[in-house]
Amino acid sequence: MALIDPFNRTIDYLRVSVTDKCNYRCDYCMPEQGAHPEGRHTEYLDYDELARIIKAFVELGVKKVRITGGEPLVRKGLAGFVSQISPLPGLEDIALSTNAHYLDRESVALKEAGITRANISIDSLNPNLFEKITRGGNLEKVLSGVDAALAAGLTPIKFNMVVMKGTNDQEIEDMVDYGIKKGVEVRFIETMPIGEAGISLMDQHYPMAKIMARIKAHVKTDLIPCTGKSHDGPSKNFLIKGTHTKIGVISAVSEHFCESCNRVRLTARGVLALCLGQEDSVDLRTPLREGISDEGLKQLIVDAMTKKPEKHFFNENVHNIEFRQMVSLGG
Repeated sequence: MALIDPFNRTIDYLRVSVTDKCNYRCDYCMPEQGAHPEGRHTEYLDYDELARIIKAFVELGVKKVRITGGEPLVRKGLAGFVSQISPLPGLEDIALSTNAHYLDRESVALKEAGITRANISIDSLNPNLFEKITRGGNLEKVLSGVDAALAAGLTPIKFNMVVMKGTNDQEIEDMVDYGIKKGVEVRFIETMPIGEAGISLMDQHYPMAKIMARIKAHVKTDLIPCTGKSHDGPSKNFLIKGTHTKIGVISAVSEHFCESCNRVRLTARGVLALCLGQEDSVDLRTPLREGISDEGLKQLIVDAMTKKPEKHFFNENVHNIEFRQMVSLGG
């Protein structure tokens, strides 16, 4: 059985947020006071509930799950949760998105539990600028986490850099060089008008065309388009000739990738978000806690796919505030 949306796209990728709490406060992602200062994190699904929903998705054809947050490693017991879902028949890939602050202590356990690879958010290699962007983040801890993840085999590792004009765009070339040095993939992400934080930074939007021009001028060699099966998702990726490093750009604003969208998102509160840039959603937590059967849950998910829109519009006037925080959507 497969999940097919109204535009004949097969949905085989589920992003699962286990928390919207984070030890950092990146200014494009989360308000300085946190996503829910009133304490709504008590409404989170427990790990058994998350596992049951993931099992339903896998039985419907989902092959890839990404664990996200907030920062997923601030929630205790994550490795145990991964061990709970990793044996599911048909689940081929469990990835992690993290700020890497805690990876130095967690990498080995996560690898043993079933995490295959990691995407690491890192927007600057300058300690002072990194601290400013993250509102208190520790670059040394992050880079130690990168090394620990590489040593544990959480590969391929991808760096995700949100490029902000006038803030960190001067580091595009440095990030490419660091990727080559470490043998990691580097992805540059356009700022997106999601949440109050994201909307406020759109004057710093730096488009894909300019990013690619900078990279081509810097590497002084061919950028070979990557084709075939990969874990690239919405990123347009290129191999830097003469290296083992790929670079890519996620261009949600200047060149959207909606025609190939294969994913939906589950928030930590059990809301199934069908598009990153629109409000369309389905509540799974309530029927789950009211005793819905496994077959009923799967039918609810199948029916939800009919709400998946053709493309995003980044409408600033949506009413559900949870969908105006990037940190709640899991990116």
